[in-house]
Amino acid sequence: MDGIKYAVFTDKSIRLLGKNQYTSNVESGSTRTEIKHWVELFFGVKVIAMNSHQLPPKGRRMGPIMTHYRRMIITLQPGYSIPPLRKKRT
Repeated sequence: MDGIKYAVFTDKSIRLLGKNQYTSNVESGSTRTEIKHWVELFFGVKVIAMNSHQLPPKGRRMGPIMTHYRRMIITLQPGYSIPPLRKKRT
């Protein structure tokens, strides 16, 4: 799973979970087909739609810093879900 960086948990992404849509950041060089294949293979789900957008650059004092990832919203077929990702507590 080289293309998927991590799951995103914002107010909007938590609201989208009710519509069976999951949000994650992926590397800019990854294609939609690769991401869809990775998600279906790794989680054993069926993806029906994918939307992506490039995040705006972060403004800095010496000029903007470009992000090397984009945000992907993945819609799953009804009846499928991705288990929550939890950190292992020690």
